[in-house]
Amino acid sequence: QVHLVESGGGLVQPGGSLRLSCAASGNIAFINEMGWFRQAPGNKREVVALITKGGDPNYAESVKGRFTISRDNAKNTVFLQMSSLKPEDTAVYYCNAYTPFDFRNYWGQGTQVTVSP
Repeated sequence: QVHLVESGGGLVQPGGSLRLSCAASGNIAFINEMGWFRQAPGNKREVVALITKGGDPNYAESVKGRFTISRDNAKNTVFLQMSSLKPEDTAVYYCNAYTPFDFRNYWGQGTQVTVSP
């Protein structure tokens, strides 16, 4: 089992920045890819950014150039630095961890990000 706890969400004005953190615990040695997803009201959950254990990132087109994902394997933590935030970035953001040996996806409880004047 892997347990994920997110922090760092909140209310920010358009153009502002926020940094999300996600701390993993449990069977962390089996975690390969980690990432962030988001879900706005009435929408499906969508990928925002993913990062491999080796640190290779991938981003959704909508956030490229504005968001940066990073990972500290020593602290079992993944971060999402969000800049130039737009109202359409408003959503609940979920941390995700994937363990390939059993093909399982783990999710955090989610953290609300609201971008509004």
